[in-house]
Amino acid sequence: MAQHGGGEEIPPGKPMSAKEHIIEKGASMMQSLKPIEQMNQHVCTFAIYSHDMTRQIETHHYVSRINEDVLQCAVYDSDESNARLIGVEYIVSDKLFETLPLEEQKLWHSHAYEIKSGLWVNPRVPEMILTPELKSLSKTYGKFWCTWQTDRGDKLPMGPPSLMVSPQGVNMGMVKPELILNRDHKYNISSEALKTSRVELPEPEWLNPQADYWKQHGKGFAVDIAPAEMKKITAFP
Repeated sequence: MAQHGGGEEIPPGKPMSAKEHIIEKGASMMQSLKPIEQMNQHVCTFAIYSHDMTRQIETHHYVSRINEDVLQCAVYDSDESNARLIGVEYIVSDKLFETLPLEEQKLWHSHAYEIKSGLWVNPRVPEMILTPELKSLSKTYGKFWCTWQTDRGDKLPMGPPSLMVSPQGVNMGMVKPELILNRDHKYNISSEALKTSRVELPEPEWLNPQADYWKQHGKGFAVDIAPAEMKKITAFP
């Protein structure tokens, strides 16, 4: 389990016993874990809370590609074995994004700045190998829901999910320098050097202004929980 500030374990609970480890090991040998085995990329980047842009976090996306136009990511708060699953991000091509309803597009963010600025990295993978993928991803859009706010010390997932936005090169979208320095030190990289090396990456011809909604309108989105009447009778198929 991970530890918070004063050494308190998050989440709370007893360590796994030797018996539980044996059971899990045996189950993993006999079961198919096909969805997890499709995760073939680790991306380290940063995200910002849509409803409170003073809060920024380092994120670790474990990515699987469904097809040429859709990717899905399990998002963790670190790349350690005790990392917490803090959310999920869906990534779509610009072609698919343009088919979404206008109200839906407001919930998505662009990736062009994040990639071009060197914030988006695949740890330990040489840039020359990544270049074709980065060219493709720079045109994509993502929708990221954070379900566990470990950055504020939540011991367990609490409350409704939070919509996250991507870093941008303006005001509240700028990532705090200390976050970048800590990440770069961990992986022995330089985000500034990556930014320079990616200067030749082509810019998307057009970024839909419905994405990154806060940049144009100065407003984010927050989810609230409200009681609702349950449907007790439904039409029989």
